[in-house]
Amino acid sequence: MPPSPAMLFKRVLITGANGLLGQELVAQMSRFPDYDLLATARDPAPHFEQGAGGYVPLDITDHAAVRNLFQDFTPDTVINCAAMTQVDRCETDREACWRVNVDAVEHLARCCYQHGSRLVQVSTDFVFDGENGPYRETDRPHPISFYGKSKLASENAARGAGLDRWAVARTILVYGTGNRLSRSNIVLWVLDQLSRGKKIRVVTDQWRTPTYVVDLAAGIERIVRFNKSGIFHLSGREMFSIYEFAHRIARIFDLDASLIHPTDGTRFRQEAPRPPRTGFIILKAETELGYKPHSTDAALRHLGQRLGLPVTTP
Repeated sequence: MPPSPAMLFKRVLITGANGLLGQELVAQMSRFPDYDLLATARDPAPHFEQGAGGYVPLDITDHAAVRNLFQDFTPDTVINCAAMTQVDRCETDREACWRVNVDAVEHLARCCYQHGSRLVQVSTDFVFDGENGPYRETDRPHPISFYGKSKLASENAARGAGLDRWAVARTILVYGTGNRLSRSNIVLWVLDQLSRGKKIRVVTDQWRTPTYVVDLAAGIERIVRFNKSGIFHLSGREMFSIYEFAHRIARIFDLDASLIHPTDGTRFRQEAPRPPRTGFIILKAETELGYKPHSTDAALRHLGQRLGLPVTTP
């Protein structure tokens, strides 16, 4: 007898699974019995402790290893969270940036096309120049950094997976927590510095709609669940300067906001330019995916529970 629909699993391959988003995707998608997950990252072992499914080491720039994995696992969907995201490093080491962010995605897309898999590519607000934010999915990209250019090229590469077999999830200033993360994020950095009584300088001239990783992972899971194609903007709803966001973090965690000093982007020596005002309009995701991000205060309090830190009451 053929298997019943309830017995059919959707095989999902997650690359970059040891990163902040990858870990959260594994945790959330493991709660759904109809996903057969395979997590991959360059590390020899997973950094996360919980989550159904297997784990294998994978460098997405190793094309032979990627081809072999497709043959062994035959994924229905690939969620590519692997990328070089250090904006200044991308500016100075352009060859390495392009190899990870573009060449590897082109090869993933070819493998998806050959095996009939869907590709969900994670992208960024840095595909925009920041002159007219917040942005809709239909707004014309115009990156001003090499990182942004590479991520726009990765979006175009993802289309190689075939008609209606690709999706792009753009996001902004992602924060949250995970196990043995190789990089910090804005909230963890502010908490670390203020809790140790250190003064910090935070820019007032860069505006974003910060994204809680729990919300981002939930949005991507819905792209997979509903077999959606095209571009989706997934972020928080509220626009802040990064300086204002640091003050919000201090208030929620009852830390000394007087340690936060305003500055602007001209005071920092950075190789790559930053877009001044991005932010997303998330109506498409809300309408088509049922995407419902936490409010900023609720997200920070939820994160505080995960970190085991006291937070102010609403």
